[in-house]
Amino acid sequence: MAIMKYAFQVIIVSCFLFPFSLQAAPREAPHEIAGIVLGTSIDNYPDIIRNNFLKEVVVTDWHGFRKGIISYGTCRHIDLILKMDMKYEDKSKEFFQKLLKEFRQKFGEPGKWKGDSFGVIHIWKWQFVDKEQNQVSMSLQHNSKDSDETLGNVVKLSYPEKIEEERRCFVDLCLHSKENGDEKRRAELKKSDWSHLVPR
Repeated sequence: MAIMKYAFQVIIVSCFLFPFSLQAAPREAPHEIAGIVLGTSIDNYPDIIRNNFLKEVVVTDWHGFRKGIISYGTCRHIDLILKMDMKYEDKSKEFFQKLLKEFRQKFGEPGKWKGDSFGVIHIWKWQFVDKEQNQVSMSLQHNSKDSDETLGNVVKLSYPEKIEEERRCFVDLCLHSKENGDEKRRAELKKSDWSHLVPR
């Protein structure tokens, strides 16, 4: 009994003297995945296809908008602006209601509404065909709480058909690049083991 009591006291004392002894030692921070390393130049990887089918630029403090993301083509519609996501400076619900009123007066009633039952997200959508027979999509959005979406008020304009054409062009370009590439090099790039799959 005395032995058990002594052992218990040793355990208690050890917990106070060495509170961090059971914690894992600091690990080395990972910088690499699939052979690509953080902090290295993109020029080190000639096998990477540099562009996606849309490229983005950003504007800030722009005529009543705090930020805008402008997307343009890189394949079939090179340098043609195909999509704009513009975030208003005023994030309030009251301003959203004023915007919605202005939009309705100018463009008519929206064709579609999307949101949630809690009133956190409101998205009104319009569809048009312009003089050149391009489909044009427009949406006005308000988000008050959802962190997965942009908070505040956003208007989006896009050419949905041209974006799809751009995507298909890019896919064809990738396939063409593979077909004309070095088959031995492609086989080498497809090889995989745990050193590629787990960051290091």
